[in-house]
Amino acid sequence: MGLNRIKDGAPKKAFSSGAVRETKEGKGRCDLMPLKQVGEVLVDVDKHKTLQDVAKFMETGDTKLLATAIQKFVKYHTNYTECEAMIDVSKHYEQGAEKHGERNWEKGIPLHSYIDSGVRHFIQHVDGKTDEPHDRAFIWNMLGAMWTVDNKPEFINIDFKNKNK
Repeated sequence: MGLNRIKDGAPKKAFSSGAVRETKEGKGRCDLMPLKQVGEVLVDVDKHKTLQDVAKFMETGDTKLLATAIQKFVKYHTNYTECEAMIDVSKHYEQGAEKHGERNWEKGIPLHSYIDSGVRHFIQHVDGKTDEPHDRAFIWNMLGAMWTVDNKPEFINIDFKNKNK
């Protein structure tokens, strides 16, 4: 997968849980975009509708859709097997632990933050950006969103309009 190191140096935001992430001011809010329509615009680079799965998750809260998005991403946007991709993503966890402390993300990060960052990294990866490992950052964020839904309901700050569909 792309570059081997996470970018560093941006100011960090602390959440109520004590978890920290780099601030996103000026980067946009990808979680606020209509992802279904964004996927339709980016049809040439998202032929297999990875963003559609993320959009459906945003409607339903069904984490299986994020698992499917990761599977499609690995299959169609990387040269790795799913197992190789997970080993590479483990490097993202390792580098994150160096920057923010071990298991920082488990303290609780708002769900929208994972979607915002993940979609941004997806778009940067399919656009060919190589300034950081956007491929593994997309997967890391989708895994974080899945984990948050399963383990930190107090950090679910997305209104799932069609829950149980």
